Amino acid sequence: MMRREITGFSNPTVKFLRSLREKKHRKAAGKFMAEGLRLLTDARESGHVPETLVMASGRDPHPLIDALEDAVSAAGGEIIETSPDILEKITGKSNPQAVAGVFDEFDTSLSAVDRTSAKIWLVAQELRDPGNLGTMLRTGDAVGAGGLILIDDCADPFSVEAVRASMGAIFTQTVARARWDEFLPWLRGGQGQLVAASLRDAVPYRGAPYSAPCFVLVGNESQGLPEAYEAACDLRVTMPMRGRADSLNAAVAGAVLAYEVLETLEA
Repeated sequence: MMRREITGFSNPTVKFLRSLREKKHRKAAGKFMAEGLRLLTDARESGHVPETLVMASGRDPHPLIDALEDAVSAAGGEIIETSPDILEKITGKSNPQAVAGVFDEFDTSLSAVDRTSAKIWLVAQELRDPGNLGTMLRTGDAVGAGGLILIDDCADPFSVEAVRASMGAIFTQTVARARWDEFLPWLRGGQGQLVAASLRDAVPYRGAPYSAPCFVLVGNESQGLPEAYEAACDLRVTMPMRGRADSLNAAVAGAVLAYEVLETLEA
């Protein structure tokens, strides 16, 4: 284990850690950053230990920080102590929490998905908002889904914003990325029911004939799903809108639908 103190803003390690806030640098390094004791503890308890742990000097002692240090040390990782000001510079967040960690990005290929490992999977097409992406990961964790499959050009699941919004679910859920013309043949190569929230030839979402493994598909926040994508689904369901709004937020729609699927499959 390597342990060191960093006192200067211009230190190369500080510059590298700051660079992980940008997608191109994350992609080049194959690494991402998570911050906060709860999030890092969720990661540790899910079997993901940061390769680098950054801690603010003068922090309050906490047994969970001790447990993180022990885990990083046992894994041969690096522990860095620095000032709260420098940690704020690294995370880009005023009021940073006392710890941050650097992780290797996960394998996000479809080949890493074991569709038989869960009854429910969430699928999002062109989801652009990292907050929505993080919310869908949290929903997946809540309903016992296997993970989230991101179709076409979605927000980066390893961005600081998406990781933060996932509240630790980035470490409990499988994340895969694919183009539609790659995903559909993969899905049809095995078991799996594809269900879309839709208005086209749709049946009420309550009591619909869901079957496992069920892949719950939601579309882009403003455009929804392309018609051809909806046509390829096994089932299209609709949710009643009682007010003036014509649709739910994409992540909210995914959550409502996922809980109905869960109730049906567990009945």
